[in-house]
Amino acid sequence: MKRNYKVLILVVALAAALWSFMPSKKANTPDPEKEAFLMGVLNFVLTNAHYHPADLNDAFSEKVYNNYLKVIDGNKRYLLQSDIDGFEKYKNDLDDQFKEQRITFFNESYPVFQSRIKEAKIYYKEILSKPLDFTVTESIDTDYEKQPFAKTKEELKERWRKQLKLNVLSSIEDKMKLQENDSIGKEPKKSFVELEKEARETTLKSLNEFFEFFEEISREEWLSVYINTILEQFDPHTNYLAPDDKQKFDESMTGSMEGIGAQLRKKDQNTEITEIIPGGPAMRQGELENGDIILKVAQGDDEPVDIAGMRLDKVVKMIKGKKGTVVKLTVKKVDGSVKIIAITRDQFEIEDTFAKSSVIETPEGKYGMIHLPKFYINFENKENRDAFKDVAKELEYLKEQKVEGIIIDLRNNGGGSLQTVVDMVGLFIPQGPVVQVKAKSGESDVLYDRDNKTQWTGPLVVLINNYSASASEIFAAAIQDYNRGLILGSKHSFGKGTVQNLLDLNRFGNKKIGDLGAMKFTSQKFYRVNGGSTQLQGVESDIILPDRFLYVDTGERDNDNAMEWDKIAKAKYNIFDYKFAPVIDRSKKRIAANKEFRLIDESAKWVKAQQEDNTFPLKYEDYLEKSKQLEEHSKKFNALKDYKNSLIFKSLPHEEALVKNDTVLQNKRKRWFKNLNNDVYVEEAVNVLNDIKTLKK
Repeated sequence: MKRNYKVLILVVALAAALWSFMPSKKANTPDPEKEAFLMGVLNFVLTNAHYHPADLNDAFSEKVYNNYLKVIDGNKRYLLQSDIDGFEKYKNDLDDQFKEQRITFFNESYPVFQSRIKEAKIYYKEILSKPLDFTVTESIDTDYEKQPFAKTKEELKERWRKQLKLNVLSSIEDKMKLQENDSIGKEPKKSFVELEKEARETTLKSLNEFFEFFEEISREEWLSVYINTILEQFDPHTNYLAPDDKQKFDESMTGSMEGIGAQLRKKDQNTEITEIIPGGPAMRQGELENGDIILKVAQGDDEPVDIAGMRLDKVVKMIKGKKGTVVKLTVKKVDGSVKIIAITRDQFEIEDTFAKSSVIETPEGKYGMIHLPKFYINFENKENRDAFKDVAKELEYLKEQKVEGIIIDLRNNGGGSLQTVVDMVGLFIPQGPVVQVKAKSGESDVLYDRDNKTQWTGPLVVLINNYSASASEIFAAAIQDYNRGLILGSKHSFGKGTVQNLLDLNRFGNKKIGDLGAMKFTSQKFYRVNGGSTQLQGVESDIILPDRFLYVDTGERDNDNAMEWDKIAKAKYNIFDYKFAPVIDRSKKRIAANKEFRLIDESAKWVKAQQEDNTFPLKYEDYLEKSKQLEEHSKKFNALKDYKNSLIFKSLPHEEALVKNDTVLQNKRKRWFKNLNNDVYVEEAVNVLNDIKTLKK
């Protein structure tokens, strides 16, 4: 996120225009005047300050309408077709309502949805009150998006019955596996009838807890959901933060927290892992991955709670906890298999998010690797450490060890400071442009490295993946455009080429109207020095290394309302005269012959196939058979976990004394080196460095 002072000055100037329709606040809740004023502020800011404001027309209205229904009832288990028929009159009116500071559609849909929630409680309690019949041959299609809304309450209840059968079947299978793994025989074996009863009770308890929390969601919180379905039509990174959410956002910027170290997001009715925090417990444990869907959460040895449809902050609260306690997550992996992952909560140290480096010893020579989790900086105190200064230091340390090539590892690096990445590119090139930034006005600024000094002139490889975003993409794009080094990794990076500003909306109101919260909005767009945007397309790797997401759209292109890719005039810059074609050709031949990469490619095809399989049998024997087939097939890919390269990783001399005297740091280094020894991507990066070195000679 960038501090764009030009945009802030513009918004402050625009604020004066809003005072002409400042309402007087009433004490009642809801507060129509405050809500109308909030909608007016949001519309005003987006119209005047957003990089590319959406056209407020019938097409926009229809998208908001469909998106809102998808968010509140994506699984189509609450609303009836008759409800939708009643809402249909608003389908092309929401753009006008937004412009006129009205929320008529929300006001009408909110009580209807609340009423349907109460009816759903009756359905699931009645269905789970008696044994379910698992001898009937039937199935459930979980591709809810393609299904119509139920026409009658009986049809809706039937959907609940099938979904509950699937939930109970899953629970029975979990309990059966626990019995089978009880080699000591501490617990007596239970019959299917007993396990079925326990599974229903567990499912009932989870649903009761979920609905209890569901009913606690305030009208104001539901309004925030509605508002965000409007703002997200501008682009995926434009959001409204209600007062409580703004406070949580501020707390998230402080640095230290206790939990498992993973970022989550709601995807339809599911909770998805979007990022494994570097240095956190989840990364150290090693089994949780980006793209995993959390199905259940258990505290230690307690019964797991089904979180399907549960609010994100509730899920986060369940997963977070005191240092030293254990949380068990039942997750659905991207290949369709279900796994229970136990993680011991811990406190994150900011140190783990800083740059770190290692010497890599091979028979062909000595190389260096710098791992950078994000482009960090302290805006309040420029004297503090930042990514540019730390990477510069690591380069000097590695040069002292006479390394012959360097890997910059930007995998899972979500970005950060723009100025930091501009300075960091300057460590590898002479003076020249690094990135172009285009404003709403159409004016473009070119950000330069103005220091003629080049700190590293040797072979260079940049590792990226699908989750290398924003500033990471600027760095990789500049290195690629200058032909300074080679980009290795996923087919493409994330594809986030936009800049957001965080705006406190209270600058538009006063204390009488109450807290309005804040909003993030997109104000600028990034462009490479070659003129192409990093938006949507991301940076395509020079050498594509197969990964589990090779055949699946990930990143920005997975968002419906992502801004488009475009191009502007290229900047003036001098390209390095390196002939990388032979190196790329050698790498491709190695990858094609590498059994690990072939297995990863096969795994990626399996992931793609499983994503398209949405039908599950509800007959017990058929369900177990399918589950067994999935499990057996996924075992084939377990060999990837046993892979170990022959590289030798060592700490730098100045760190060795610290490592000896600090057992925590010692363990962290051991874990990092162990992960690098299991990393086939790092091995190929080293091979490429060796080829570049040979080519230069």
